[in-house]
Amino acid sequence: MRTVGVVTTSRADYGIYLPVLRRIRTERTLALRLMVTGMHLSKRFGMTVEAIEADGFEAAERVPVLSDSDDPRAIAESMARGTAGFAEVFARSRPDILVVLGDRFEMHAAALAALPFKIPVAHIHGGELTEGAIDDALRHSMTRLSHLHFAATEEYGRRLVQMGEELWRVTVTGSPSLDNLASARRLSPGELESRFGLRVTADTLLATLHPTTLEFEDADGQAEEFLAALKASGRPVVFTMPNADTGGQAIRERIRRFVRAEPSARAVESLGTEGYFSVLALCCAMVGNSSSGLLEAPSFGLPVVNVGNRQRGRVRGENVIDVGYGREEIGEGIRRATDPAFRKSLQGMANPYGDGKAAPRIVAKLAEAPLSGRLLVKRFHDLPVGKDPP
Repeated sequence: MRTVGVVTTSRADYGIYLPVLRRIRTERTLALRLMVTGMHLSKRFGMTVEAIEADGFEAAERVPVLSDSDDPRAIAESMARGTAGFAEVFARSRPDILVVLGDRFEMHAAALAALPFKIPVAHIHGGELTEGAIDDALRHSMTRLSHLHFAATEEYGRRLVQMGEELWRVTVTGSPSLDNLASARRLSPGELESRFGLRVTADTLLATLHPTTLEFEDADGQAEEFLAALKASGRPVVFTMPNADTGGQAIRERIRRFVRAEPSARAVESLGTEGYFSVLALCCAMVGNSSSGLLEAPSFGLPVVNVGNRQRGRVRGENVIDVGYGREEIGEGIRRATDPAFRKSLQGMANPYGDGKAAPRIVAKLAEAPLSGRLLVKRFHDLPVGKDPP
């Protein structure tokens, strides 16, 4: 039986992973070893490891990395702590293959620690761009540390080949997050209110503002403009809280003050997949800079006001309205997004991130890939000068 180690850092990647985790668990030739780190292990971020266990998954390894601060030094120290922590895990029990996702610094620490142990790494959601965040560099570095790649779109798959990855290592699977659409139960407005204390109506805005980490000095001012636009909209707002990145604490404090002052505003640390998809299905628009606006929202035909540079460079659907950081520009985006004619124009739109069948493709590769020198020894795939990748 092949042991598959899977690294999860937060509610965001766990929700994307969920169909893959369930599929691994049903595959007779694979044994799941879930490695939990980052925000999952912090009371400040909701201790979401408990939600993982409530779903029936064992947190086989716990690697604490975060400190109380989110300044650049603290983030760098967390990266070092993560690398050392995963080294201890791998020295004690190394998986046959390690799965990482996306672009978090905690994920990068796990992939880096796997290198001297000769553990093959499989990377989900590589080849993407987020030009406003340090995540961009981390993601591309993880590409070069990885041996198998599961890309969400054809464009991202081509970019991986541009980066020197051999064609046989790259599989375009779509995003596994969309597999949840077929299985996640939709909660009624009453269930959302009883479980989370939220009143979600057809007028509600779903808001998430993460720090744009290459602009972290501006996080407080950007949050001020963002919240001013939400207040001016006159609509009820449900906030999901920002990640553990530099500038995140400043944004959190502003959101808390806003919620205390605005009776129709609520904030929640984690909704889980069912709760989050239920809010997407009920609200009128999403505002902020979460990748979810590009990834999952198109499947709901949900208008998205994408604020600033954090998601710059990513593939986006027709539902996305890109705006700057100023309150007037954000406000105009909200007015356009909440226009019934715009919402109607999105009916039946295709989601550029796949068909909701990613998990079977990913798990099949994890089960079949030969764990041999061919997988571990990476050769650089050179492109002919002046030609695009196939």
